[in-house]
Amino acid sequence: MPSSEPLLLFRRAPIALNRAGLRTFARRLRDQVAGGRSFCCLISDDRELSRLNAQFLGKNCPTDVLSFPEREPAHFLGELAISRQRAAEQARRYGHSLEKEIQILMLHGLLHLLGMDHERDRGRMARAESQWRERLGLPAGLIERVAR
Repeated sequence: MPSSEPLLLFRRAPIALNRAGLRTFARRLRDQVAGGRSFCCLISDDRELSRLNAQFLGKNCPTDVLSFPEREPAHFLGELAISRQRAAEQARRYGHSLEKEIQILMLHGLLHLLGMDHERDRGRMARAESQWRERLGLPAGLIERVAR
């Protein structure tokens, strides 16, 4: 699904979700973080994330964000899937909006599409996520919250 435009798909996402704001944020990620390379992001529910997690990672449970990098990411980096239910729960827990949490998850997933792996890179992804969160005006990210 290569394109110069990051594509956001909303499946079983709340009607009140600020879709225009999330599309604007996805373009910022494409332009500033991904160097103009595009990606696709599905925002869905726990059921779909659980299915994808089981199918591709062998884990039969929902998760907040999944990343599916392209094998040869020239112009299209790959795809992300975000659970709006996990995002809503985390937003409540950390005291910010659902949109902010989806933005945090989108940034985290995009860094994975760019080849970063916080479980193996000795802090490289954590540092990049922290720097980008600051530039993009986002609250604490996934890696930072887990480290606390």
